[in-house]
Amino acid sequence: MLILAIDTSTSDLVVGLVRVDDAHTSASASQPQEYELIDEQVLVNTRQHNELLTPTAVQLLANNDLTLRDVSGFVVGLGPGPFTGLRVGIATAAAFADALSAPIWGVCSLDAAALECQRQYHGRVLIATDARRKEVYWAEYVDGVRQHYPQVGKPEDLSGDHIDVVSIPDHLVARLPESLSEVVRTHARPGALSLVKAVDWAAPAQLQPLYLRRPDAQVPAPVRVSSALVYPKQP
Repeated sequence: MLILAIDTSTSDLVVGLVRVDDAHTSASASQPQEYELIDEQVLVNTRQHNELLTPTAVQLLANNDLTLRDVSGFVVGLGPGPFTGLRVGIATAAAFADALSAPIWGVCSLDAAALECQRQYHGRVLIATDARRKEVYWAEYVDGVRQHYPQVGKPEDLSGDHIDVVSIPDHLVARLPESLSEVVRTHARPGALSLVKAVDWAAPAQLQPLYLRRPDAQVPAPVRVSSALVYPKQP
């Protein structure tokens, strides 16, 4: 089964092709043990997901003598992430899947980043990504297994209790609390392979975005009109 994996939960754009044994993707199957990363394109700090996602996916397929019709299924990161970028990835993956009548799976993007981190580090890991508004999305993991629902908060408020490794973007390191100052630091990003490995094949496919907070764009409040501009009622 050829999977097209997409993640737009951060400022990076991740698109990749992963091959998985068909026997492992049914609802009754256990987690597959073998995956093959065919190709991957990561555009770092692009913030142009809407403009670049589809062209990047099409070009990646073309580079491997493939088209969208060769894709058997889709995996997309559900965040947490900023509203606009996250929506682009989920909507695009859903549109591809609908057009091809192909299955689609959604995964927590922090889970994928934790699996990337686990390739090099073990123990209790804190994964944090930039949530903007001077905050981070974060969750704790033990050997790649998430310990609680993802959270959002200030980097200064993160706890270093029993943490062995913290993964956080470089520009936010200075805002970590003193309790995390001596902890091993890295910056793990979701990758195509880790996104697919994060899929729970036995669980129903759900595409519920993990926004965690209201979007930056809000419906403006009604404008109060000055009484001086209101025409008097006609008798």
